[in-house]
Amino acid sequence: MAIASLIPTVLSLLLLSVASGDAIGPFACDPKDSTTATLPFCRVSIPISDRVNDLVGRLTLQEKVKLLISGAAAVPRLGIKGYEWWSEALHGVSDVGPGTRFGGAFPGATSFPQVITTAASFNATLWEAIGRVVSDEARAMYNGGTAGLTYWSPNVNIFRDPRWGRGQETPGEDPVLAGTYAAFYVRGLQGSDGDRLKVAACCKHFTAYDLDNWNGVDRFHFNAKVSKQDIEDTFDVPFKMCVQDGNVASVMCSYNEVNGVPTCADPNLLRNTVRGQWKLDGYIVSDCDSVGVFYNAQHYTATPEQAAADAIKAGLDLDCGFFLAQHSEDAVKKGLLKEVDINNALVNTLRVQMRLGMFDGEPSAQPYGKLGPKDVCSPSNQELALEAARQGIVLLKNRGPSLPLSHLRHRTVAVIGPNSDATVSMIGNYAGVACGYTSPLKGIGNYAKTIHQIGCSDVACRDDMLFGAAIDAARRADATILVMGLDQSIEAEFRDRKGLHLPGHQQELVSKVAKASRGPTILVLMSGGPIDVSFAKNDPRIAAILWAGYPGQAGGAAIADVLYGTTNPGGKLPMTWYPQEYVSNLAMTNMAMRSSPRRNYPGRTYRFYKGPVVYPFGHGLSYTDFVHTIVGAPKVVAVPLDGHRHSTNATVLGKAIKVNHARCNKLSVGLQVNVKNTGSKDGTHTMLVFSTPPAGHWAPHKQLVAFAKVHVPAGSEQRVPISIHVCKFLSVVDTSGVRRIPIGVHHLHIDNVKHPVSLQAETLGVIKS
Repeated sequence: MAIASLIPTVLSLLLLSVASGDAIGPFACDPKDSTTATLPFCRVSIPISDRVNDLVGRLTLQEKVKLLISGAAAVPRLGIKGYEWWSEALHGVSDVGPGTRFGGAFPGATSFPQVITTAASFNATLWEAIGRVVSDEARAMYNGGTAGLTYWSPNVNIFRDPRWGRGQETPGEDPVLAGTYAAFYVRGLQGSDGDRLKVAACCKHFTAYDLDNWNGVDRFHFNAKVSKQDIEDTFDVPFKMCVQDGNVASVMCSYNEVNGVPTCADPNLLRNTVRGQWKLDGYIVSDCDSVGVFYNAQHYTATPEQAAADAIKAGLDLDCGFFLAQHSEDAVKKGLLKEVDINNALVNTLRVQMRLGMFDGEPSAQPYGKLGPKDVCSPSNQELALEAARQGIVLLKNRGPSLPLSHLRHRTVAVIGPNSDATVSMIGNYAGVACGYTSPLKGIGNYAKTIHQIGCSDVACRDDMLFGAAIDAARRADATILVMGLDQSIEAEFRDRKGLHLPGHQQELVSKVAKASRGPTILVLMSGGPIDVSFAKNDPRIAAILWAGYPGQAGGAAIADVLYGTTNPGGKLPMTWYPQEYVSNLAMTNMAMRSSPRRNYPGRTYRFYKGPVVYPFGHGLSYTDFVHTIVGAPKVVAVPLDGHRHSTNATVLGKAIKVNHARCNKLSVGLQVNVKNTGSKDGTHTMLVFSTPPAGHWAPHKQLVAFAKVHVPAGSEQRVPISIHVCKFLSVVDTSGVRRIPIGVHHLHIDNVKHPVSLQAETLGVIKS
């Protein structure tokens, strides 16, 4: 969203458009209103498409253009109230957008861990469960007149550069992980009641958006130069999965240009790809004032009317802002736009509102109409927030092992650091008002007597004035826990990081405390992005390191549960932790994913970067040990074709089959994997399956193709079935952006266990040119 100085006027006006709270009762089609109750668009017995067409046909052009914006105007003569489309639910119902507010019967909502933390669980079932709870609370607040039904979440951009301030909002750097997260969270939000929507989700920001404000370049002026290969192979994957696997009701286009064209004015991206190829059943919305941005800041069009026309004709249906309401009617009058183009946009937005039941009369009589205050911040919802935090914590280092701490040996604990008593910082950005908070200090205090010293007045840690008391506390305690890291003052929307080290004097504090500590020193890190903690990794006096991300309202309780062994950690890093040297000479503006030794370019993410790391993607330790055995897997898989073309555009080119020429359907590789817990503690294991394609096929070094979560009691074994869709996950993308399946041996690996699978082409017929 636009929370930046470029458009303060638009946002201040938007914030004034918060509904009065008198939303209890029908949005439209009030059965008590005899003038509208019998109109066709109010009749639930006829198909939604007919209802939408009837309503559009009754609107004047002046009424239509006022429905093209997020603060949609009322149409009193048809009994339709005004509606604010902009609400947020990134990891809980949020009041960032003007469509939602807290107060009265709804003082807060369950605040789950930030997305980067939840992604570290690699637990799709959990993601869907969180979505269900968030949508329960959203519907309850809608019924109470304090929230909308259209939520512009999740953010599924790729965490391409570790400095990106909004990386915390994403599921990480891997496109399959991000896409799977998108699909499951969206399913949880939108429900499973056929065509009816519980709430309408939105996958954002399409596409190649992962720079906010770096080195004088901001998102409003950035032209992302991206190859066809990287678009298809990386940036678009989560959005495609969100639309096709999650059936999301909306996609948001981003501020930036892609190869010289603003995404919100690009018909190839919006009309041809999202709606045409992927078959979006829903609406396309702009990031806030994006249309105004590409006219005013990017100077893409000569007139505002042309900007409005370009956006709508490209496939934009809704403008977060006022631009389309101000200029679309004039665009029609000047012949730049046809009224039918506006009709087409309204068909998409009104269809979503009807799928939400907004034209079905009395809300209390609808499927979710009974949800209310008792369903928000309920004990079960808050317990899920705690469980999500436990599952997202990653154990990076455990020397000895030193963790878990002992109730008997570690009775007095020094709790030190600027994040040691964090509350609001734990919920990250795009958050609302939490039900309550358990800080790390409070959580640890449930297990041991604590000696608390912050050491630094805030995460910037500009001086060492408070070091002495912290060092003294470490000398007196049986164990020392340092809770360090970042917060929104360091990484946030419109605030990209300058480097990867801990801010200010934090490193110095950690090292001095560790040197003085009488007992084991544990470093707990809160952050959205990776931190270069090589010093701590290599310091034998620092016994263990935990990454907690931004763990949500119950984060402190979850951290303490892991420290004391009530929870056995099972999280894995959803992004690579690079050394500072990686970014020293690396421009955030360089969008290339693949490395180029000739240009001294290192590449991006674990898929294409081979250099040194602090901790790799997928890293995460446990308090027990797991052993994998592949007990069932094919050695050869035939890929059926419809034939091949004898031309330069061959189906089989360099022994790689075009995906659209293969009979993909349910073509998959099935694995049976035994997971044995050889340790002494019960544990939930996160199993990641990677594939290394045959060499020479434009391929990543390796790529994630499947993952699973399995609970295995100590000393026992569980069998885990894995299915890998060949066309989706064993394919690669050539330099023209064409997805192909490499013929030959693909190596599947789970930790140190490898299994070769040979894919072989099977020609069944001939493709007609």
